[in-house]
Amino acid sequence: MAGFVELIIEQGTTYSTYVTVKDANGLVSDLTGYTASAQIRKSYYSSSYTPFTVTIPSPATGNISMAMSASTTANIAPGRYVFDLKMESPSNTVTRVVEGVISVTPGVSR
Repeated sequence: MAGFVELIIEQGTTYSTYVTVKDANGLVSDLTGYTASAQIRKSYYSSSYTPFTVTIPSPATGNISMAMSASTTANIAPGRYVFDLKMESPSNTVTRVVEGVISVTPGVSR
């Protein structure tokens, strides 16, 4: 079952976070050979989305990086959104790692 989190992205700033994947025993998962992707949408039913840049920088640590550039966050209207992060194993099993709500707060400086 995916974890649920609430995130805040400040419009017009660089955003990044890490998610550490652990197994049922709480041990860090080795993500060698895995791929991952994440998207933000206005609602679960929206056809348009903004993708995160997702990497697995060191598979043995179980860390997945989710990031957006300042120019990307600048183009997201302030408000509440939904997101999820999925990973795919080398044997093509897809797992939702985390899901939740993102609040995009408006920026003043341009």
